[in-house]
Amino acid sequence: MSSATSASATAQPNPLPQHEPMLEERSVGQQVVLKLFLLIPFIALVAAIPLAFVWGLVTWLDLTLAAVLYTLATLGVTVGFHRYFTHGAFKANRALRVALAIAGSMAVQGSVIFWVASHRRHHAFSDREGDPHSPWLFGSSPKALVKGFWHAHMGWMFDRNVTNSRRFAPDLMQDKDIQWVSKLFGVWTAASLLLPAAIGGLVTWSWWGAVTAFFWAGLVRIAFLHHVTWSINSICHMVGKRPFASRDKAANFWPLAVLSMGESWHNSHHADPTCARHGVLRGQIDVSARVIWMFEKLGWARDVRWPRADRLAAKRVTA
Repeated sequence: MSSATSASATAQPNPLPQHEPMLEERSVGQQVVLKLFLLIPFIALVAAIPLAFVWGLVTWLDLTLAAVLYTLATLGVTVGFHRYFTHGAFKANRALRVALAIAGSMAVQGSVIFWVASHRRHHAFSDREGDPHSPWLFGSSPKALVKGFWHAHMGWMFDRNVTNSRRFAPDLMQDKDIQWVSKLFGVWTAASLLLPAAIGGLVTWSWWGAVTAFFWAGLVRIAFLHHVTWSINSICHMVGKRPFASRDKAANFWPLAVLSMGESWHNSHHADPTCARHGVLRGQIDVSARVIWMFEKLGWARDVRWPRADRLAAKRVTA
């Protein structure tokens, strides 16, 4: 892990403007839109089971489009929103910076500024009061943990109060490129839904091909990606191994490593948030780190904070 920056409380490039309040309030309209974009894909995900296994209403084209868009949007979140914008694990040229912001926006998890602000707040108060999505906020009894799991997984997003971006992401709010990408979040959401429909319709030259691609590579793919990301907040703070010292309950959960592109090596990440690689131990697959390595080789990324043996040894928990 990088020796350049330790696992600080905030784990972000710029200091927090402490005079700003921690929370701000969504409008009623924003709440309604949020619930629609959370619940409609979820309903589609539930409906996908009988549609696929009972009626067989899915094609290889639908699945291929879903896999490609899932990969692009997931890497937009893991490499872009998370490792780059939130933690500054590397530096990127302007074209890559904008491309990562757009790709992450197509995961439909909120604008880049909203996502980064929420995640920086999570690291500032991880598994303590102030953490927006810790599963441990209600206690450790079985009932409290059930409530905590729901809260960490998706319940927190229904709260009217949200993280104040002026406090937790002032650097991004001053970046004209990122302001532009963030303001056009609705456009990237529409593109994420309509692009697969357009491709499906053109390839099959039919309205039905457009409809099934919209359903599988649009709604179902977005919902599936939502739950993989949310599982990092819930499962990876409850279950798994903790080989490195951190001040919270973040854990490594290997079953999610491939689907999350390496994000489920969560204990390693919380032990040193600015490190570009999360899967730092032998055999730990980290697709996002490999993509960052590729960007570095192409000259698009620089000053990458790769893991170092001395940092690993210093953070390693001894039995």
